Amino acid sequence: MSYHLLALLLIPLVGSGLLFALKGKTGKYMAFGIALIQMLVTFFVLYGFDARPTVDSVLQHEINYPWSQFLKSSLHFGIDGMSMLLLLLTNILVPLIIYSSFNENVSYRNSFYALILLMQFGLVGVFTALDGLLFYIFWEVTLIPIWLIAGLWGQENKRFQFTTKFFVYTFVGSLFMLGAFVYIYNYAPSFAVTDMYNAGLNITQQTVVFWFIFFAFAVKLPVFPFHTWQPDTYTYSPTQGTMLLSGIMLKMAVYGIFRYLLPITPDAIAGISGSIVLMLAIIGVLHGALIALIQNDIKRIFTYSSFSHVGLMVAGIFATALLVMKGKFTIEGGEGALVQAFAHGFNVVGLFYCADILYKRFKTRDIRQMGGLARVAPKFAVLFMIVLLGSVGLPLTNGFIGEFILIKSIFDYNVLAAIIAGITIILAAAYLFRSYGKTMFTEGDERVLSTAKDLTDAEFAVMASIAGMVILFGVFPQPVIELVSSSLKFIYQSMLN
Repeated sequence: MSYHLLALLLIPLVGSGLLFALKGKTGKYMAFGIALIQMLVTFFVLYGFDARPTVDSVLQHEINYPWSQFLKSSLHFGIDGMSMLLLLLTNILVPLIIYSSFNENVSYRNSFYALILLMQFGLVGVFTALDGLLFYIFWEVTLIPIWLIAGLWGQENKRFQFTTKFFVYTFVGSLFMLGAFVYIYNYAPSFAVTDMYNAGLNITQQTVVFWFIFFAFAVKLPVFPFHTWQPDTYTYSPTQGTMLLSGIMLKMAVYGIFRYLLPITPDAIAGISGSIVLMLAIIGVLHGALIALIQNDIKRIFTYSSFSHVGLMVAGIFATALLVMKGKFTIEGGEGALVQAFAHGFNVVGLFYCADILYKRFKTRDIRQMGGLARVAPKFAVLFMIVLLGSVGLPLTNGFIGEFILIKSIFDYNVLAAIIAGITIILAAAYLFRSYGKTMFTEGDERVLSTAKDLTDAEFAVMASIAGMVILFGVFPQPVIELVSSSLKFIYQSMLN
């Protein structure tokens, strides 16, 4: 048994329980301390992690304990390169997300932070579960805290409208996934992922299973046209809720595509299903960018930007999967998607935090009513620009290498799709720089600017940390690529077995 992985699972769960029981005003410090401990344990696991492509087994730190002979399901956890990358993303971002709320007057703060840690527990479970039923359980565990965070701490007059839609979409999608897993279970010895891979489904069965599982992932990402819950949920959730949703939670579906969808339904992907998803993803890339271009609400601009970037990840994953099934073995699209997922997590959290900072200064999310903030908040102007450049994908920022690999992988499969995806990079620069220009440099309300201040210590610490990640992984992206390469080779090779 790996006690390191067990610690990663138990620290946020125990911390959440303690916070629910705690009374007083020290909850935020306790939550931050627990999140920091979790981050340090993650770094310790990373230090001992063997990411070499020649490693005999892609799985490390395994826990495998049979807990239900009747269901033939086990408490089976393990870490490979994909898991390690997403654990890093989760456990670095959670303390930043908690710290970002330190200047806010959060009601029922202990419960608020307890729910964040409970969600962190669910995320760690999703990224390490190696049993289909266990994966589904943790998938549902993450839904409950984010639904409560969005609904109870969201915008007062909108909370019941958007949370119901969000919950229905995601819960129904999850039931489709459960139905697919149960169907596979009828043809597999157990819920273990390796048994599910070898269930021996024919192409018709794989096609049905593919769309059931994909629907759950498409809602979570989201992929066009399953995205209609996203704009309102991202806009009216509290900032920390939006950060969790956009920065980490949607990566669950990216992980799920690799861990379950590709190895279980390769023949369906090689048929019409993979091409349909690729088409939907490319439509989403362009659709999100065009809508972001005409938005004036700063949170909606960043929401549709995230939607567009996610579409590019999905397109890269399936373009490479289709190439593999046609006999050209490559992992480029998978590499690009995971590198971009890691970069997107930091970038989108930074953007939504910038939106929160702007709202606190101007008391509006409308960029037409902002302006001139660079004169009175130069530190914010610089850090906002760094995060924005990472989202645009400027060379030597973390958003560049993943975007470049994704475009190349799509180009290798279909030139027209790559051209459309490439156009959206230009559109991204247009709507993001428009947002920056409107908020930082246009003529603003002098009455507002006279009282506006630069970043507080907490705001500066969060923004500087994210900006540092943008530069660090832009200059040194190779460690991320090396971390996931052996896992991706195993996943794409599983499609051919």
